[in-house]
Amino acid sequence: MEFPDIDTVDELVDDVSFPTFATVRQTPDTERVADVPAAARDAAERLLSDRPTELDAGASVAVGLGSRGITDVVPVASAVVAVLRERGFDPFVVPAMGSHGGASAVGQRRTLDALGLNEASLDCPIDARMETVVLECDADGGPDAHLATAVAEADAFLVVNRVKPHTNFTGDVESGLCKMTAIGLGKRPGAAAVHARAAEEGYVPAIVETMETIRAASPAAFLGGVAVVENFAEETARVAGVPAADLPGAEAELLDDARAAMATLPVSDLDVLVVERLGKDVSGTGMDTNVVGRYGVLGSDDPETPRIDRIVALGLTEETHGNGHGIGLADLTTVGVAESLDLDQMYANALTSGSLSRDAIPVALPSEELALAAACTTAGPYDPETVRVAWVRDTSHLGKLRVSEALAREIERGEGEDVRVGERWELTFEDGTAAFEARDETA
Repeated sequence: MEFPDIDTVDELVDDVSFPTFATVRQTPDTERVADVPAAARDAAERLLSDRPTELDAGASVAVGLGSRGITDVVPVASAVVAVLRERGFDPFVVPAMGSHGGASAVGQRRTLDALGLNEASLDCPIDARMETVVLECDADGGPDAHLATAVAEADAFLVVNRVKPHTNFTGDVESGLCKMTAIGLGKRPGAAAVHARAAEEGYVPAIVETMETIRAASPAAFLGGVAVVENFAEETARVAGVPAADLPGAEAELLDDARAAMATLPVSDLDVLVVERLGKDVSGTGMDTNVVGRYGVLGSDDPETPRIDRIVALGLTEETHGNGHGIGLADLTTVGVAESLDLDQMYANALTSGSLSRDAIPVALPSEELALAAACTTAGPYDPETVRVAWVRDTSHLGKLRVSEALAREIERGEGEDVRVGERWELTFEDGTAAFEARDETA
């Protein structure tokens, strides 16, 4: 694909003066686990103590791990594996991420490795086979379910996942143990089947009923899961062992905690949101739809807030390996970002989930400067003194961000102990690439 060169775009985008920016720090009072490995061990011990059937010494136990960048996923997963081994079992890891990683065994291993999850760090094998078995549902109208062959061949299995609001839908269960069991462990065919069912019946019943089929029909005993809830600062606030028999009810309670602690922007009405990086390790959609206020899926209306007129995506995380799924939620990006996209991985996500618009390529301009100028001037009448711009690292790290001066003044009028406005910055560009320089207040 050929994009317009810089001379062509220069003639189409007006020169603008950019606003001064200010640092905003959000520091809400949140819970935090002091000893994460100990909490994870306690959670795993509870699962094994409450298991519905006895497992013989040497029994193989599959541990499902996903593609999300959970802050403490390595110590949590390592502790779970260690407890299983201490109990005399034979643990191994199965990537539980549906079609992520390009729907290939190599890609799913690479995705885990980017998160620090590998055979060396976990001290156990990883079985990344993509084949599945089909489990038949005995209930009238219930769905059959795909389950990874590696899991079906084990004696038992559990999943380890963060519980949080989902990026497609709202309900009693969203992103967590049930979804990882129903979609993640189903590999690509299982993910496709649940998404197709969700388009007709809704995500919650599609996920819960598929999880119930797996719980009832799996040849491997479903032990449940270890759930992580993170606070506003992406720190571990809670680790819980949830027996399979307690799902989905126990997960709904954890979701309430996660929703209350979820990171949000300090304002709900923006002309422009600049996101420095997106990726599958940040969110399943690259950018958390609850933060940007856009779902981009059929059958789901966008949330009423926040209202953001223009979103600019400036880069991808290293850990996402070119998978820019969700970049279609942005309005503008750069040619460099567009050319770095791994369309094989993105199409695997889009065609499996049915969320085609999320993988559309936004208007791609030759530089960050032109992308930001175009965002500002196409969001309505432009005035650097009144434009409402927020600039974030990514949608998971909102404790510290920058906002335009107009927003800084608004926040200062209502700021409290949880939200503070600090240093001022001048936005500069070198060869079209953005940088911030501390403002000289004496000038």
